[in-house]
Amino acid sequence: MAAQTPICDFGWQAPAFDLPGVDGRSWTFAEVAGPRATLVMFICNHCPYVVAAARKITRDAEDLGGHGVGIAAIMPNDTEAYPADDFPHMRTFAAEHRFPFPYLIDRTQAVARAYGAVCTPDFFGFDRSGGLQYRGRLDDARADARDGSRRDLYEAMKAIAAGRGGPEEQHPSMGCTIKWRAS
Repeated sequence: MAAQTPICDFGWQAPAFDLPGVDGRSWTFAEVAGPRATLVMFICNHCPYVVAAARKITRDAEDLGGHGVGIAAIMPNDTEAYPADDFPHMRTFAAEHRFPFPYLIDRTQAVARAYGAVCTPDFFGFDRSGGLQYRGRLDDARADARDGSRRDLYEAMKAIAAGRGGPEEQHPSMGCTIKWRAS
């Protein structure tokens, strides 16, 4: 089932986290934060929206690092109900796509809840002080693998890193709903 993200709540402060990564170490928000901006994205291994965008996510992450943007991806799904998203599969997915950023697992789903994440992919772009400046889509290609004509996330993160803030007009990200554990 597809879901869309809400509009950006400009200035909302990034919640802290401390999560294990596929590289064998734990990462905090402070450790992934870039000197100019930080991108936190919620993704998973099985969502067709993420699979279609993985190459572009890697491309943009490599370019954004040069602009002082720190990046982390967090996998929030219930791995018992969705074993394709478990930690071993995360390692494989990160290696296949050559992620240049930490890929972290949110086993308790507390971080996804703190961020208000609703789908995969769900992108949160923060300025250097940790204030939210972008909550929108990767590009205008949606669920197919073609390159979009507008690289919304990339352009927004470059502007945020340059101190210009996020764009006033932001388009919601669309993706698979987060697979929450049954209460």
